[in-house]
Amino acid sequence: MIEDAPRWPRAVRGGVRRRTLSQDLIVDTALDLLGKGSLESVSMRRVALELNTGAASLYAHVGNKEELHELMLDRLLGTVEVPEPDPKRWQRQLKDVASAQFAVLTSYPGIARVGMETTVPTGPNALLLAEGSLAILRAGGLSDRDAALAFDTLALQVAALAVEASADAGAEVAERSAEIGQYMAARAAEFPNLLAVGRFLGESTVEERLDFAVESLLAGLRRA
Repeated sequence: MIEDAPRWPRAVRGGVRRRTLSQDLIVDTALDLLGKGSLESVSMRRVALELNTGAASLYAHVGNKEELHELMLDRLLGTVEVPEPDPKRWQRQLKDVASAQFAVLTSYPGIARVGMETTVPTGPNALLLAEGSLAILRAGGLSDRDAALAFDTLALQVAALAVEASADAGAEVAERSAEIGQYMAARAAEFPNLLAVGRFLGESTVEERLDFAVESLLAGLRRA
């Protein structure tokens, strides 16, 4: 009597056991790919290949590539620690949160662009970050209007500077800046102010500009 052929579990194909698909697993895999490449390389198809499955199976958990990128960003924003608001230290706390958010947005290539495109909180972690930041601002005695506008201004500034600091934008910015410098130098009489302060823009780091932006915002809030 010929024995029945073994019935392989559906999660095993070609001798390779497939992990049970979930949104968390898909996001984890996508972040791993991003750490090795670029944002453009993180597609539904590429993630599916890493998971030894078809792209169609991912759509039960993630709608499309854009949603995947937003989920990746939200996962990273979940690592930003937001302290319990302290009215006596609210300015220091706000600076620390802004620095931590900047670090997250520059931790993976291209993720800052997602942050710039989705400055309105959409994911659960982004919403918690916004909630915590607003709590700090309100604990500092700001009116609801000033707290809302301060939060929005700071979020935009952090995202914009993170894009500038990202590896995929750095070379392009440097090349373009050199071209602009040559153009102005050839027409020095037309650009005395830009030429006078230009070296400070070239010498300052993105971190220094972030610190200046936050300090300037806080100074304005203190006067208000």
